Amino acid sequence: MTLIIIIVFLLGYIAIATEHLIKINKAASALLTGVLCWTVYVLFAPDKDIVSAELTEHLGELSGILFFLLGAMTIVELIDAHDGFDIITNRITQIDKRKLLWIIAFITFVLSSILDNLTTAIVIVTLLRKLIKDDKDRLLFAGIVVIAANAGGAWSPIGDVTTTMLWIGGQITAFNIIIKLILPSIVCIVVPLVFLSFKLKGNIERPVLETNSNNQSLSARQQAIVFFSGVLILVLVPVFKTVTNLPPYMGILIGLGILWIITEIIHGNKDEEDKHNLSVVHALRKIDTPSILFFLGILISIAALQSIGVLSELSIWMTSTLKNDNIIVMSIGLLSSIVDNVPLVAAAQGMYDLNQYPTDHYFWEFLAYCTGTGGSVLIIGSAAGIAAMGLEKISFFWYLRNISLLALVGYFAGAMTYILQHQIFGL
Repeated sequence: MTLIIIIVFLLGYIAIATEHLIKINKAASALLTGVLCWTVYVLFAPDKDIVSAELTEHLGELSGILFFLLGAMTIVELIDAHDGFDIITNRITQIDKRKLLWIIAFITFVLSSILDNLTTAIVIVTLLRKLIKDDKDRLLFAGIVVIAANAGGAWSPIGDVTTTMLWIGGQITAFNIIIKLILPSIVCIVVPLVFLSFKLKGNIERPVLETNSNNQSLSARQQAIVFFSGVLILVLVPVFKTVTNLPPYMGILIGLGILWIITEIIHGNKDEEDKHNLSVVHALRKIDTPSILFFLGILISIAALQSIGVLSELSIWMTSTLKNDNIIVMSIGLLSSIVDNVPLVAAAQGMYDLNQYPTDHYFWEFLAYCTGTGGSVLIIGSAAGIAAMGLEKISFFWYLRNISLLALVGYFAGAMTYILQHQIFGL
């Protein structure tokens, strides 16, 4: 039974990794893999009721992640529908390449910690088309956006799916992860920026933009209300969890409800046609539902491996073979540039329990950093990278030649910063 489940999981994983070759959406492969793993498990199990109870228990934990993602993605989509991000992008007037690079990286880093690295990468890469005409310059900036988005998401409980998973799973707390990872994450992006600053010279050429407003009925005041309300709600989710001790998805759902009411009030006097594209109902239809189903499929696959004891055996092997938490975690981080970091973190959560590594342990914090930033080494290693790849048609080998080494140097620089920070200051 165990061998069959492992084979099913590996075949599913290969299908996910080769999505563009086999032309099958990774969400479909993940869902099929997850259900097949549990089907094999229940067919071979002597007591099917126990297996059903285990699945129900796992789904209870996983639903928190899925509902959180659903709420957060809807809020971000609603801000975007109101052109809220233009409040930031319209204020960028710099044309010097070096200065603009630092500005874009800084905005990406901060936005990623508030929103998430995938959404931020999409917003900023889209912005680059309005700022930079030359394709080569724009690709270089897009590569830095990938590194900055992943670095910015790593230190925030709502900035990266994997950090959110650790937060919801009880492995880390919001305040502690911010304090411990903010400096290593800054180093992770600053080091590549310093190296690249020596290479860049001159000014960028701006493209000629056509003025076209999709939301002519939208006032600047309404745009600002939705933008600042949405961002404030996202920022206050960790505060809600700390005060109430309720799961983060409850905070994001109450925030979505509040923003829903706000948009209904400010658009109450408009015709249905005018307010349709600005409604939460429309935002819910536009969110990336396949990504949520992908997370569900891959997480229940990992849950099956956890239930049959494969992950605990793997953790024992890694601990006895590598014998060093730093090497183990950094290896997992580099592996996340090849394999999606969501199942890697889910696997680690199943491999190492809270009795071995309690909440806010060095291991979990370092894991959040490494899996969050390690994916930048390859263009396919993170959601932000894949988004940039699709938007700007960045080839795998172009990224490997021009960005991968910068990302790798930044990754190790941040990792060393975290280790030294812990050893010297006890953080």
